[in-house]
Amino acid sequence: MSQSDQRCTDDKIERLRHTLNAEFEEFVSIAAHNLRESLRDVVSFSELMAETYRARLDSDAGVYLERTQEGAARMESLLADVVDYWATGAGDQQLLRTDMAAVLRQALLSTDQRIRARNATVAHDALPAAVMGEFEILTKVLHHLIRNAIEYCDTPAPRVHISSRRNDGEWVISVRDNGPGIDPAFQGRIFSPFKRLHGKEHPGNGLGLAFCKKAIERQGGRMWMESTPGGGSTFYFTLLPAD
Repeated sequence: MSQSDQRCTDDKIERLRHTLNAEFEEFVSIAAHNLRESLRDVVSFSELMAETYRARLDSDAGVYLERTQEGAARMESLLADVVDYWATGAGDQQLLRTDMAAVLRQALLSTDQRIRARNATVAHDALPAAVMGEFEILTKVLHHLIRNAIEYCDTPAPRVHISSRRNDGEWVISVRDNGPGIDPAFQGRIFSPFKRLHGKEHPGNGLGLAFCKKAIERQGGRMWMESTPGGGSTFYFTLLPAD
């Protein structure tokens, strides 16, 4: 095969890949939307049943309805995370000049309720004002990392510290916590989809860190973590400078 024929074949394969990705992304989005509507019906009618027949329901029936609502809420959260995870890898990324301080402010707003509930402290050093990335995606990454650091901390007052440093032509952002740390035996799978290290006592579906790693890699960066059992964990990711 000549070089021109090879280029033509490669171009066709690339166009087909983009077409399939776009079609599957649309399918996932539509399917998730329809499933969410059905889940909202389950929640609405179970709440209506509880209110209407409260006096006639025994304690077991009340527990069953509560479990139904909790299950529907978990499924809705899972659908939202699946859509985010898939959409992160589909299509072209629109990398723009982004201020990480503004990203952090937005991430803290979306995490504020959980921060207050756990009496947590989130501190940070100066963050780069000009990196290449998508504002919304980077906000979700920091939101996930901060929320995880707070949720899985077993101390009465979780502490999270966010910092940055310039290293070999890239910015390295770190998110450090004072949690229990992660056993080395489990660190290799921490970023795999649906791999949860905790039981049902903690919410989540095992897609948060997988989403973060995939999102950062799609923007030309890397993500990794360092942890010592009993000594907390630090998650790192890199971004390209915009200056």
